[in-house]
Amino acid sequence: MTTTSTETTPVIPLPARAATALTGLGALATAASAALSWTWTPDFPGDLTYTGSPAGLQWLALTAGLLTLALLLATQGVPGLRWAAPSGSNNAVLYAATGALAISAFSVTAISVELGGLANLEPGGWVLAAGGILSLVGALGLPLDRRTHVPLRVLDKRLFLLVPAAPVGWFAAHAIPGDKPVAPVMTALAGALAIATGAVLLLQLGHLANSRLRLGTVERPLPAARQLPSWVEILVIVAAFGIGLFAITFGIDTEYGELFTGYLLLAGLVVAALAKAGLIARLRALTVKYRPVTTGAAFAAAASFPFTQTSDQYTSVATNILIFATVALGLNIVVGLAGLLDLGYVAFLGVGAYAAALVSGSPASPIHVQFPFWAAMLTGAAVSMVFGVLIGAPTLRLRGDYLAIVTLGFGEIFRITMLNLNGTTGPKITNGSNGIPRIPDLEIFGFDLGKPHTVAGIELGRFSNYYLLMLLVTALVVLVFARVGNSRIGRAWVAIREDETAAEAMGINGFRLKLLAFALGACLAGLAGTVQAHVSYTVTPDQYTFAEALPPNSAFLLAAVILGGMGTISGPLAGATLLFLIPKKLEFLSDYQLLAFGAALIVLMRVRPEGLIPNRRSRLEFHEAAIPAQSTGDDVALTKAGA
Repeated sequence: MTTTSTETTPVIPLPARAATALTGLGALATAASAALSWTWTPDFPGDLTYTGSPAGLQWLALTAGLLTLALLLATQGVPGLRWAAPSGSNNAVLYAATGALAISAFSVTAISVELGGLANLEPGGWVLAAGGILSLVGALGLPLDRRTHVPLRVLDKRLFLLVPAAPVGWFAAHAIPGDKPVAPVMTALAGALAIATGAVLLLQLGHLANSRLRLGTVERPLPAARQLPSWVEILVIVAAFGIGLFAITFGIDTEYGELFTGYLLLAGLVVAALAKAGLIARLRALTVKYRPVTTGAAFAAAASFPFTQTSDQYTSVATNILIFATVALGLNIVVGLAGLLDLGYVAFLGVGAYAAALVSGSPASPIHVQFPFWAAMLTGAAVSMVFGVLIGAPTLRLRGDYLAIVTLGFGEIFRITMLNLNGTTGPKITNGSNGIPRIPDLEIFGFDLGKPHTVAGIELGRFSNYYLLMLLVTALVVLVFARVGNSRIGRAWVAIREDETAAEAMGINGFRLKLLAFALGACLAGLAGTVQAHVSYTVTPDQYTFAEALPPNSAFLLAAVILGGMGTISGPLAGATLLFLIPKKLEFLSDYQLLAFGAALIVLMRVRPEGLIPNRRSRLEFHEAAIPAQSTGDDVALTKAGA
């Protein structure tokens, strides 16, 4: 392993004062553009025609400009702002300036495409574009932490055949009259070629930029933190979760796809900037020091979400996100801890939902019973756990791809069985494709979750009630995952995931522990399924497929675990949130939604294979080559005997 050397040099050779002034001027221009009119017509979503009244994308530009300016002043040692960049690295300024340019470029492009050209830009739009460019150019002139050498990586040359194939496919699709049967197929093929070509070019451009910029992963040790009173540190934690609540609420409440796309661009770069500045590391140290306070602040911030809403429109989205995230956490036990590839996990969510629907008093249920809330939840969880044992017992002696194929088959068997239990092709239990409708709302201690209630002067609707209930269920699943993951059983699961043969040689009963992981994961999914049945009023087989445009389904659940970070708690929660919001907010992509989403996943897995929030083991595993070699102090060559 070779040692990775680093240096602190600018990418663009500029005088230090000129680079600082240019970055500050660009940041000010980006922030000031939010107070100006960007377009002359209100046809663009968000109505950006007003002066002195930011709206939509203008709020993102204001945030990007002010953050860039604050980090710049902090790295320059301005008194009162040094805490904002404890690492002192100008890389944080570069990431923030990149966020400003990303918002500028996206906003100008979106306005031009939707309104028909750059002529639709008002002075504020031109100021925005100039500010984004100036801030990035200035940031590239600052002394940056860089590696001395990064070799250029070139993709497989055969992939570049897509570049000439894309325009050929596009012209071929437009040459066929629209009334021909093959026209939709050719149009879809042309779109697929265009997206695939864009993904290839984007990856190669990223490799080229990485080789030129040489930023890489350079860890800069943080200076010792200033000792603060305990109550101040607790206030910092509370404030951080308050800001997080505001940011997540803003993303969920976005009303149109353009604003959500800009939000995603800025959010990713802001997180990267704060990480390079050292703020996230400082906050992580505080959360470890005050773990009970952190847990309480996180739960309080999540519980406050319904009180920030004026209607149930977006609370319903948040409720479904919690259901999706809870099921992803259950799958994380199977995939993330035990290393079992399950491609039919959504079936356990369906088992819990159907079991709860059958015993909750629905008029369409052939059982004609109505269990109380706690009994219905226990029934759904227990039935799902039984199915997990029944499916796992004969199949968990398989490994790898063979186990994945079996679980995929189970998911399809469950869906087809629910379709056939319709009274015609089988016993009348699930009503086939009609499902079990009119599931009554839950009633807990006389509290009807289907009716609005006023709390502290704020009316909470039906989805707000179910959101708070689902939050309690999620907290329970998080507690179970944390306790089990840190126990002897959890460590045995990790050993099986890393090397099952070696684990069994050390005395671990691999089959029994894998069956326990399968049963526990199924139980947690069934627990979430009982709430989902009451939230959606109806349970139908088409809700539990392998892949669909909207989650939850097995493909999205597995992607949420891997994208977020296997084996962690916050990883699947973040992954599930993104994977639910992205398809929900980008419905304007229509038929190309899954295709664009797949291309985005390919790029993300290529850039960050360990996930968004990985644990230390995964980070070291995927970036082992970037770890500097440890010198032993002498250069004695090792022989076979000494190795």
